[in-house]
Amino acid sequence: MSQLKEFRTIMNSIKAVWEKNKNAAIVMLIGVNGSAYRMPGTKMMMAEDAEIVGTISGGCLEGDIYGYAEKALQKGTPATLNYDLSDNEIWGLGIGCKGSLEILILPIKREDPFWKSTDELLNEEEEFSLIIEIQTGVKAIVTKYGDVIGDSEYLPSVVYEGARKSIKSQKRAEIIKWEGRTFVVDAIRPSQKLIVAGAGKDAIPVVEFAAKAGFSVTVLDPRSEFNKERYFPAAHHLVELPENINPENVKNAWWVIMNHLQSRDEEALNLALKSNPKYIGVLGPVSRTHEMLVNIGADLTIGEDIFSPVGLDIGAETMEEVAISIVSEMMAVRSNRGGKSLKGKLKIHA
Repeated sequence: MSQLKEFRTIMNSIKAVWEKNKNAAIVMLIGVNGSAYRMPGTKMMMAEDAEIVGTISGGCLEGDIYGYAEKALQKGTPATLNYDLSDNEIWGLGIGCKGSLEILILPIKREDPFWKSTDELLNEEEEFSLIIEIQTGVKAIVTKYGDVIGDSEYLPSVVYEGARKSIKSQKRAEIIKWEGRTFVVDAIRPSQKLIVAGAGKDAIPVVEFAAKAGFSVTVLDPRSEFNKERYFPAAHHLVELPENINPENVKNAWWVIMNHLQSRDEEALNLALKSNPKYIGVLGPVSRTHEMLVNIGADLTIGEDIFSPVGLDIGAETMEEVAISIVSEMMAVRSNRGGKSLKGKLKIHA
């Protein structure tokens, strides 16, 4: 599974390269065995003149990969690479991960209408499954409605069914083999929507870090002098009182409530509870949150239904430290992890 936001950044980079009349390729991590920096489905862009956007290995392999990408661009055909990072004689110096990686290099042709359709789906934030046959570069998209875009005539039914089912459930890109052919199937899903209720100064790093962590952030605050692009360039802006918002318009979102005004926080909490929230974090002590719940007539359990005080216990004090604590907790919940130290853990992504 890949984040739609990251894929859209790659496609925007490719379009910018095309405007310079240069060729570009998508480089995709399609297989991992053991420990690795990123998971299958991770993508980056490599173009002529050593232009690179994104990362697969954290910087230790990209230079070597680019040499192969140049050759693939010249030939206009896909290529695969395999790296065994456990080989100390070759890769031991400077590389912390000891797994093996399989990488696909796929040249992207500007005149191919498939990529225009892909770009449209990305901009519409529509979830879909991307299918690429590794040997040939045959490619297709299966939409959330089951429609096929691309090389449908070359797509085996077993691969189609696998891609259709993966849209909702896949956690990382997967390989499907059929009669000697090998396909990578990658579910592309929109970012989780996060609503930060409150446009105070301490919300600025929360929004910044959450956006960098892959959340699609909206700032909810009726004060137009604070809730604007100047302070929150990575966010959408909902300049409105919570009580005037239809819960259907903000449903299935994550919430961080931090207005520093209890009545406003109560309005935001009441709205969040009516909108089928995926997560609610409230800034401030438990006693304050309990009082808010009593005031709005909500019978919920703090610590189970609501995260209060919001954030991981990492000794945070400054605004930036508190923001790291809050976003780290959301990442842990999103990944169904406990937010504990990695010390002694053999596999990070397991």
